Amino acid sequence: MSDAETLATLIRARAGDAPVELGLILGSGLGHLAHAVEGVAIPYTDLPGFPHVGVSGHNPNLHVGTLEGVRVAVFGAREHYYESGNPRAMLLPLQVLKALGADSLILTNAAGSMRPDIPPGSVMLLSDHINYSGLNPLIGEKTDARFVPMTDAHDPALRRALEAAAVAQDIDLPEGVYCWYSGPSFETPAEIRMLKLLGGDAVGMSTVPEVILARFLGLRVAAISTITNMAAGMSDEKISHEHTKAMAPLGAAKLERILREFLRSRK
Repeated sequence: MSDAETLATLIRARAGDAPVELGLILGSGLGHLAHAVEGVAIPYTDLPGFPHVGVSGHNPNLHVGTLEGVRVAVFGAREHYYESGNPRAMLLPLQVLKALGADSLILTNAAGSMRPDIPPGSVMLLSDHINYSGLNPLIGEKTDARFVPMTDAHDPALRRALEAAAVAQDIDLPEGVYCWYSGPSFETPAEIRMLKLLGGDAVGMSTVPEVILARFLGLRVAAISTITNMAAGMSDEKISHEHTKAMAPLGAAKLERILREFLRSRK
């Protein structure tokens, strides 16, 4: 039995045997959304091999239960590459998600905007991404499964469903290209100017490794950014992690409404 199957058995013993339909990973300052799940919360420390999460503003628990009548597994925190230098840190959690029965994953993150028409407090649906870090969580994979096509990495059907949910809730949800920088330092104004020239719309320190891993595992995936700040050099605001955590709830309220509507539409 694999580590993922062993952990899935442990989780079922606490949360019940009903298969999970959908996974959700929450970004900086968004971990409170997990508490809306009607079910059980399992600390990551109770799940051998799960990542150590050392970033404030995260909720390192796996919540399994129902949300708007849909069986979900909500990861209240992620491990970022900059914490340990391991871009595969979220592989085991995603393997567990698949072992629990899920076929789809929604990712969320806090990001800086490079577009004046997507200001702080907005939400942005990822249409694509730029892996500017040059890192890849599949480096070292020995099988040909490592050659993952990424043309439709951000699943078109999931994106359309999320867009429909936003329309139903009268929330603007523009699409954009997300750029992954490894962090933990924020980007320089020169780097932001470069990313804009490359076609980037928002920038952050997560999500892309999980998109790659999800596609590697055969999970459909979509992602939404909550915009917490304008990117470096685009405003006078002082960018910091504390500022990110303080601003995240503005977009989180919109995000929760979209996700609830999206889940209701799946029933």
